[in-house]
Amino acid sequence: MSRAPLLLAENLTKRFGNGVLAVDDVSLTVYPGETVGIVGESGCGKSTTGKLILRLLEPDAGYVAFDGRNLGPIAGQQLRDIRAQLQLVPQNPQTSLNPRRTVAEAVIFNLRAHGWPRHRAARRAAELLDRVGIPAAYLRRYPHELSGGQLQRVAIARALSTDPKLIVCDEAVSALDKSVQAQVLNLLVELQQERGVAYLFISHDLGVVEHLSDRVVVMYLGRVVEEGTASELWRNPTHPYTAALLSSTPGRDRQPLVLAGDLPNPADPPSGCGFRTRCPFALDACAEQRPAMAPAEGTGAHRAACLRSTDDLAFPVRRGAA
Repeated sequence: MSRAPLLLAENLTKRFGNGVLAVDDVSLTVYPGETVGIVGESGCGKSTTGKLILRLLEPDAGYVAFDGRNLGPIAGQQLRDIRAQLQLVPQNPQTSLNPRRTVAEAVIFNLRAHGWPRHRAARRAAELLDRVGIPAAYLRRYPHELSGGQLQRVAIARALSTDPKLIVCDEAVSALDKSVQAQVLNLLVELQQERGVAYLFISHDLGVVEHLSDRVVVMYLGRVVEEGTASELWRNPTHPYTAALLSSTPGRDRQPLVLAGDLPNPADPPSGCGFRTRCPFALDACAEQRPAMAPAEGTGAHRAACLRSTDDLAFPVRRGAA
């Protein structure tokens, strides 16, 4: 894996007009050919982070660099050219596909928008739809005539059409049943192996993220609270929130860790550590100090934002059986 990041997001912050701080100083990287998962509860800011990276939203602070270029100042045709390399697979393809366009036209339109001649775009669309498992007989069908799994395959073909370097998958399989979900995930893995595309995979489903990801970023209340390789996080979570998410995943042999209360109001977050109001291991200092990301277990690859992760006190979360 190249050590020059394909995507670099630094200190992204986004506040909406109603006072909600949706994304709070988020930084992450994606390297060529790898999959980075973003996980967390609904409302934690993971989808907003994806939209900031895609320039579908503009950040209030911070920046996004893609393939070595800061996307902030770029506009017009230059931005369109970059977007050919930075594509999206949305959560609900039913709403993202034009109901008046056939399956083939949905892919052709994306290519035409990036300057492809129609005859080449039509040939490319047919090849990609066949590759993702959409038979030729379906090319003239409309979105309402396809199943959810078939629609998601069309969305994947559309995203791949411009031969991107990075695809943001925003809850791309959450609406599918488990058997179809597994088929689509396996397809994404195969396409990555064939084409070397990188994924930023946003999901609330930890089982899906574990299956697909090389590295994982855990978000809570708009902030990154832990990051590391998927194997590190699953074997030895350092932040209590990560441990609670893992303990709630079916089939995990972990001591249950039940969180008290609900997600705080993003418009009025707690002082200090945003997680302290639900954390069973909170210290008095957690109300005063906002923990920064720091290496866990003596390595910079696994980091967490928790005062207890570097405290001399025993940290029960880190002693559980994997």
